[in-house]
Amino acid sequence: MRYLTILLASLIFMAIAAFTSNKNLVVTSPAFNNNSPIPIKYTCLGQEVSPPLSVKNIPAGAKSLVVIVDDPDAKVTVKKPIPPAKTTAKKGSHKKRVPSAPPAMESVQVDSCFLHWLVWNIDVDGGEIPEGFKNPDEGLNGMKLPGYKGMCPPTGAHHYHFKVYALDTKLNISKTSTKEEVEKVMEGHILGWGELVGIFDKLYK
Repeated sequence: MRYLTILLASLIFMAIAAFTSNKNLVVTSPAFNNNSPIPIKYTCLGQEVSPPLSVKNIPAGAKSLVVIVDDPDAKVTVKKPIPPAKTTAKKGSHKKRVPSAPPAMESVQVDSCFLHWLVWNIDVDGGEIPEGFKNPDEGLNGMKLPGYKGMCPPTGAHHYHFKVYALDTKLNISKTSTKEEVEKVMEGHILGWGELVGIFDKLYK
């Protein structure tokens, strides 16, 4: 059992290492610098079009690019049952049986990762992805709609990760594929990847 656990841990480590070791793409944008504010034009307060991206150091043999844009700072509100208060019955007391009531609920915020854009099978020629880019192969964003969704954080400054992957193949998948499904299909086909991080806060527009 111990040997199996060690083997499993080793395989997981190798998979993570293989996924992260080829971070060799250089992703930039003429619209904003890395770790800098994203212009309003590309957000929910503007025209809400995708910003232009430039991808350099694309490995030889790459057949397509994948772009995933998400917000790891996002949170979602969920309902969670409130644990009942503990009571101590007095010795010799007899409580009447009462029908059990539904548990009380409270709203709590949990970490999420809102998806703003999921697009695959982008042509590698030149490595330039123009502003307002449209592609036949685009998945559903966090609003369950196809294409790009502009940044619109409810409060505070959020960091938006524009991740680009160079693949040795094109993907033959459904347009309703989730980010997790696309990432699963990409396994074993990633020749390189890189990212550009932009920041947006509606209060500092």
